[in-house]
Order: sequence, then structure tokens, then C-alpha cells
Amino acid sequence: MHILFITDNFPPEVNAPATRTYEHCKEWVNLGADVTVITGAPNFPKGKVYNGYKNKLYQKELIDGIKVVRVWTYISANEGFVKRILDYLSFMISSFLVGLFIKTDIIIATSPQFFSAISGRWLGFWKRKKWIMEVRDLWPESIKAVGAMKGGIVIRFFEFLEKRMYKKAYKIVVVTDSFKEILVKQHNILPSKIKVIKNGINSTLFQPIPKNFELLSKLNLQDKIIVGYIGTHGMAHGLDFILKSLKKINNKDLHFLFLGDGAKREELIKLKESLNLNNVTMLPSVPKKEVVDYISILDIALVNLKKSDTFRSVIPSKIFELSGMHKPILLGVEGEAKEIIDKYKVGEAFEPENEKDFFDKIEKILISKESYSSGYSSILEDFDRSKIASNMLTFIKT
Repeated sequence: MHILFITDNFPPEVNAPATRTYEHCKEWVNLGADVTVITGAPNFPKGKVYNGYKNKLYQKELIDGIKVVRVWTYISANEGFVKRILDYLSFMISSFLVGLFIKTDIIIATSPQFFSAISGRWLGFWKRKKWIMEVRDLWPESIKAVGAMKGGIVIRFFEFLEKRMYKKAYKIVVVTDSFKEILVKQHNILPSKIKVIKNGINSTLFQPIPKNFELLSKLNLQDKIIVGYIGTHGMAHGLDFILKSLKKINNKDLHFLFLGDGAKREELIKLKESLNLNNVTMLPSVPKKEVVDYISILDIALVNLKKSDTFRSVIPSKIFELSGMHKPILLGVEGEAKEIIDKYKVGEAFEPENEKDFFDKIEKILISKESYSSGYSSILEDFDRSKIASNMLTFIKT
């Protein structure tokens, strides 16, 4: 089977969509599929092309059996709405034009960004092939949730496109049960057309390892209890609330580590400096293989989003990676993500943007940290990435 996958992010980028797509495609290759991925030159989130790559019209490489075709895009940092839309539109056009000349039996396009899915739909029409829409986030709802755009003619146009895409797709893959419920109830999509394929754990990469004491020494954090946030510093993540709260932390043994990049990072660094926070270290993102060293030194792993009803349907993928490394999770997300934390007992959830609850749940984890270990094996079994990828391949083939 020949699979053509359209995605705006792919390794060596290290964000969640790049990781999910790579690990699924790698498993499909292992299962005998011929997989081609169309993506751009790696540049997320700083808008700077990675060393060893160029933003060319067309370039090819082979990554773990996956045929990767990189196309030209208008590159911008992960900030600024207009520039990002130009980036998205350019990838939509480039991926469509190149995709016309690639042999395939089926097309998969992942969203967001939403214009990747439009490219997939166009290719499905012109190549007379079935196309599948993967929905990792409800877009444009998430844009409104973070305040990037208000309601208006542009948002209404995006919502019109969204509904058209759902209707025209041969099948739809979503990452949460809540997404499926919304598509069925609010968009009148047949339940049989939708499959929930959640994110999972790459147990080969994310597994319990000893603390990296060399890294602790380098950061001068040997004697600290480390609470760490590792991931994108974006509009959705509510990290300004976290930093403002840390001014009131009295426990001198606690230290907070932030690792990552994103649209809000520079603003957050300035906020840290203005608050004169001595209990916070902020570092730029590192390659995926180095992330495990930073996770290893954490005593508590923070996962946070802004308080919004939209995010009740979201399951941050880092929950699974952190569980794979047996780190108790401090979750600032309501809804389906909280249900997973509570069901498997791998951490504590606090009400987003509730300072008292945030402090209380930190203390609870510190008191009963060992009690969370019983749930790690269960969540690993239920969310094994290879099994999940195999289930998705079965769904798209039938």
C-alpha cells in the first residue's frame, strides 16, 4: 500500500505533530506500507531552517524507511498571525503541486495547521484517491480559545471550510473521544466515519532511567526538588499564570525548570526577570533525544493549558511521554486529560489558573510521590505507540 502523508511538521522538529506523524509512519513502514511524507524544511518554532537543510523548492531524504519530500514554504517564527497564515498557505500550495506527481493509494493530511488538510482534499480530488483527515486539534476553535482572533468574517470563513473538510473526507481520525463527540453532535458527521486514535508512548525512547547527575550539576540544581515544564511556550499554554504564581512559593527547595521555545517565550523570559524569580530556570529547546535527560532530572512534571472550555477536549501528548518515564504529573488541564490522570493515578490535576489548587497539588505530590508508580505500567500498556499506529493503519486501509 502506498500512503501519502501531508504534514507541516516532521523530524528533526520535535513538537507533538512531528513526533506523532514520524512514529506512526515508521510503524507503517515496518508493517509493509510504502510511505511518503510531504513536509517543509525543518524550522519550528524559531522560523530558522535547521543546520544541514535549505528552504528549496524540492528535496528528498530517507528517514527510517520513510520517503520524505521537503517543499519550499514561506518561513516565519511561530508568532504573528499574518506571517503564520502566509506560511500555512505556501505549504498548502507547494505540497499540493508536488503531491500531484507522487504515486499513492491513499492520502492522509493532518490538521492543524488547517491548510495542510485542504492540500490533502485537493490531492484526493485531482488524483481520484480517497483522503483521510487527521484532526489533532479543533481549528479554528483553538484560535479563538487563545485569543489570537476574535469572531468575525475571517473566523466564519474558516469555520465554513472546517465543516466542508469534515464532510468531504473519506474518513476522519481524531485524537480524543471528545473530538469525536463534537464532530458527531455539532457537525453531523457519521460516527462510523470517525476513529479515535489517541497519542501514545514510544517505550523505546521514553522509559525510566536514572537521573542525569551530570546535567543536574551543569544546571547547579543538585540539591533542588525540580518541577519541570518541557514543551512549547505558546499562547495556549498559560505559562504566564505559572510564573506569576511562583513569586509566592516559600519552599526554598523547590525549583522550576522551563525547557522549550514558542511564540510566548521571550515575553515569559521578560516576565520572569520583572518578577525577579530566583527559583526558575528557563532554557531553549533541545533535540528529542536530549529531552529524556531533562525529564530524568524532574521530580514533578508540569503539563498546563489556559483555562478554556475548548481545552477540555484536549489530551496533551506529553502526558504519555512523562508517564513512560515514570514522572508524577502535575496537570493544569480539565476534561479528558484529567480523566486519564485520575484513572491511571499517575499524578494530580489542578483547576487551570487556580493558584491555591496549584500549590495544594504540588504539596500533595511531594507528600505521596511514590503512590503514583502503580499506574505507569497500565498506561503504557493501553497507550503503546506501536499498537496505536497499527490500529490506525487498519482503519485507513478498510
